Amino acid sequence: MVEKFFITTPIYYPNREPTIGSAYTTIAADVLARWNRLKGKKVFFLTGLDENSIKVSKAAKEAGYQDVQRYVDEMAKKWIEVWKKLKISWDGFIRTTEERHKKVVREFFRRVWEKGDIYKGVYQGLYCEGCEAFLTESELVDGLCPLHKKKPKPLSEENYFFRLSRYQEKLLDYIEKNPDFIQPESRRNEVISFIKAGLKDISISRPGLDWGITLPVDESHRFWVWFDALLNYISGSEGNWPAELHLVGKDILRFHAVIWPAMLFSAEEPLPKRVYAHGFLTIDGQKISKSLGNAIDPIWLAEKYGLDTLRYFLLRHIPFGEDGDFSEKALVERHNGELVAELGNLVYRVLSLAERYQGEIKGEDELSNLLDFERIDKHMERLEFHHALEAIWDFLKAVNRYINEREPWKLEGEELAGVLYNLLEALRVIAILISPFMPDTAEKICQQLGVKLGNFQQLKFGRFEGKPKKGEMLFKKISA
Repeated sequence: MVEKFFITTPIYYPNREPTIGSAYTTIAADVLARWNRLKGKKVFFLTGLDENSIKVSKAAKEAGYQDVQRYVDEMAKKWIEVWKKLKISWDGFIRTTEERHKKVVREFFRRVWEKGDIYKGVYQGLYCEGCEAFLTESELVDGLCPLHKKKPKPLSEENYFFRLSRYQEKLLDYIEKNPDFIQPESRRNEVISFIKAGLKDISISRPGLDWGITLPVDESHRFWVWFDALLNYISGSEGNWPAELHLVGKDILRFHAVIWPAMLFSAEEPLPKRVYAHGFLTIDGQKISKSLGNAIDPIWLAEKYGLDTLRYFLLRHIPFGEDGDFSEKALVERHNGELVAELGNLVYRVLSLAERYQGEIKGEDELSNLLDFERIDKHMERLEFHHALEAIWDFLKAVNRYINEREPWKLEGEELAGVLYNLLEALRVIAILISPFMPDTAEKICQQLGVKLGNFQQLKFGRFEGKPKKGEMLFKKISA
């Protein structure tokens, strides 16, 4: 039976167009989806849009839309277009205004309601519109939301509540018995500390709203956005639930590692296998976000520097579980050094030699033992993209050394054929390895080699059956 790999991104608020922050998560998920397809797994990659939030309704009105649905329909087209331009290879795209999603939300609510885990009460507390969540005084920094740098509003209203407190011990027990459930370990420890401090029941509805899904038991209330949004992972799963991996930003970890599993316990649904919280992309130490007004357009970056350069840089430069400052200077340095001087130059040198050779290209394998695929794959399993790329580059550098040592421009006949065989097969293998990160570049290499892009079953050197034809340099140097 083929192994399943169901991976998700968070669903994003379409109150504005995508930023480099949302692109970061989505590109990472795309790389993992592509990697696991190459391993022969049955991959289902889900992304989508969280359209029922107050901030989306507010954005529609600010943009002059009376009809919020028309606004989200138009924004959805823009998001889909951006993801296509960034070569995101999703299998499922869910929007929370779709009927299939609303049906799942109402059915899930019914099951939790019948379990006795929902009740009506009055909530008094501080509400952050940016987070669309209630905050405690202890979570504030100088009286402000630490993420949005705004003062939350005092709120007192009648809500329906979910008995989160009922699942405190069950959650702790599950997390402690399943050490890989929350990653990286530092985030797991944060969640355990948060739960041990005591869980309070949470509001799952707001009264008097004109946008969102109405509660089946009380149509004067609409679902609080997070109770509704988390269920996209089931409504969009096309029968693939539970997920093998939820990718989320660290700012929404508690929703995914505390509230979501408790909801699933209540409804007696299986839990996702793993929740991984990555760090923030920052500028001058501040999170890049639409609400802070420091967002960067990923399409602008892709058009300025090249899509594959952007995809490579995001996952090579910053360890995925940590925060990292986004720097165009660092991007240019990696582009010129690793992509132009090392990868691009290697391909150009090899193809220049191979194109001129008239004989049969064959020989004995002298290079594949320098490739440690097991090491690379382990890094990918742990979402250590930077280490995986470093290990791929170790092989690439070994191939560059091989050229310098063997000096094929001085050789001829069978000796030259043998060196060319090793170099061309190495390039074929490198194209496979980099294809999840840089799909366009991998295809260009294969076109110049005259071969089809393979999968991980084809990493071993075999008979070279291509027709080498040198093309343009893969990357052009960027002036600093």
